[in-house]
Amino acid sequence: MSYTLQSCDQATSLWLVNDLPSEILSHLKLSGCPDTAIDSSFKLGKAAQTSIGLSGLAAAYVLSLRTGSMQDVSVDARHAILDISSESWYTVDGQVPITSARDYLAGIYRTKDSFVRLHTNFPHHRQGILNILQCEPTREAVQAALLQWNAKDFEDEAVKQKMCVSAYRSFEEWDKHPQAAALRGTPPIQLIKIGEAPKRDIKESPQFPLEGIRVLDLCRVLSGPVCGRTLAAYGADVLLVTSPKLPDLPAFDVDTSRGKRTTQLDLTQAPQNDCLKELIKDADVFLQAYRPGGLQEKGFGPQELAKIRPGIVCANLTAYGWEGPWKHKRGFDSLVQTATGFNWAEAEAFAKFNGLPVVDKPEPRALPVQALDHVAGYFLAFGIQAAIAKTITEGGSWEVRVSLAAVAQWLRSLGQLSPDTAFGDGKPLPKRLNPPNLEVVALSVTLHEATGDKRDVEGPLRTMTAIRHAAQLSVTPVKDVEAPMGLNRHQPVWLPYV
Repeated sequence: MSYTLQSCDQATSLWLVNDLPSEILSHLKLSGCPDTAIDSSFKLGKAAQTSIGLSGLAAAYVLSLRTGSMQDVSVDARHAILDISSESWYTVDGQVPITSARDYLAGIYRTKDSFVRLHTNFPHHRQGILNILQCEPTREAVQAALLQWNAKDFEDEAVKQKMCVSAYRSFEEWDKHPQAAALRGTPPIQLIKIGEAPKRDIKESPQFPLEGIRVLDLCRVLSGPVCGRTLAAYGADVLLVTSPKLPDLPAFDVDTSRGKRTTQLDLTQAPQNDCLKELIKDADVFLQAYRPGGLQEKGFGPQELAKIRPGIVCANLTAYGWEGPWKHKRGFDSLVQTATGFNWAEAEAFAKFNGLPVVDKPEPRALPVQALDHVAGYFLAFGIQAAIAKTITEGGSWEVRVSLAAVAQWLRSLGQLSPDTAFGDGKPLPKRLNPPNLEVVALSVTLHEATGDKRDVEGPLRTMTAIRHAAQLSVTPVKDVEAPMGLNRHQPVWLPYV
């Protein structure tokens, strides 16, 4: 089943609002049934198809500006759903990894009056929560301690201590929150011109849409790394820069670093800070997902970057946006879901499907995939490529802004499906099996471990399988060849131009 341009309404709207040419939209082909691609009351299939499709279409548009030839971009709804849950499906040497990115203390807990969700996947976040609660590091002890707190009081205290907690809210409660008011009207992707620069030179004839584009990726966890992985798939030289002092999440990193080169720099050390500044001078894109102002304090804010490298695209991801009382609040997909009403609304819809009474405060039900993270990552990739196109057509330096909360606001605006459609007709995710499910195998690609220029890989090189990119370009295949499978495999230098 294919969808006409009229069925691509969300993609059309987001494409046009960013002042991109309308004639390109006819090349976007969506297939499958997004409403039944996953068992959720929210239109996750549509969100996945739209964000992935826009990212692919922007890549094809950039290539057309460089070569004069446009191609079609196709996205299947079910494939898109598996793409936005890619961390669940990869294998290394034929085995599903046994490690999990989820900490044993993370999740939903009851409080005196409601529920809270804790995010403790990094050791310092876990310890910070335990310090507030003054309890032993067990789920039982944490639960007992939280029963002495009201949900919003604990959330407020966690914010003061710079920890990661969300109180459980309904849509109605969230709508009354001052952060919701600050976000109202904010689109899921913002493109802002931040400086003047000459038009980008496009004399070369590239094989891939982003060939010759250099991307500094300073992102961790899921959303930003998914963006960087997407740019690498379209041919960019993506250099993932992480800190040796910060904890990693290997269960995510192996999947999200596909196609990238990886290096480490400690920006608290002057020589390594200077090394990043040298890299910026020849970068086309600076992608970061630290808290607002975090890198600006080290001299890497958008305005500073535009001075160092006129014509750069600065892409920034936050949890709750750039305005409002929570603009500095730390957050992740699961926390934003809980804070903004999604877990409540999904729980009510599931209760109705099962013929259960809808209670005053239903037990939270998370979305079946981390849709906010992945959709935000693809929107960020779309915005970056739209900005690259603008550097070709009009010049300038550009900032791209995406927040998880603005993406959540957009997802909510799509409406909810009926409970029968959502949970009766909606297709559940495949089971995470070893060996993998046949549906997953059919949509997977094989990649080889990259040795990197440090040549410090011990033992035989590994292979991995992963869900291949859901956007299929009719002429230019995505670049899926190697995976670093480590965070410090390469020197902090750019590849020479071909």
